[in-house]
Amino acid sequence: MNEMAAFLLWILVLVVCWPLALLALILYPLVWLLSLPFRLIGITVSGVFELLRAIVFLPARILGSRA
Repeated sequence: MNEMAAFLLWILVLVVCWPLALLALILYPLVWLLSLPFRLIGITVSGVFELLRAIVFLPARILGSRA
């Protein structure tokens, strides 16, 4: 009986996962395209913070500190 329950569970997973897999296959490129501007903004903000950090620590680097 245990093997029969496992077989039925696999059939259920097969039926449920095919539509979800196809939906994910279709939606993944769209989600990637929609998130691209936010990733570019994140890279830009990170670069600005690194530039500000370099400007703030520049006097210490010029004076020879090990910061």
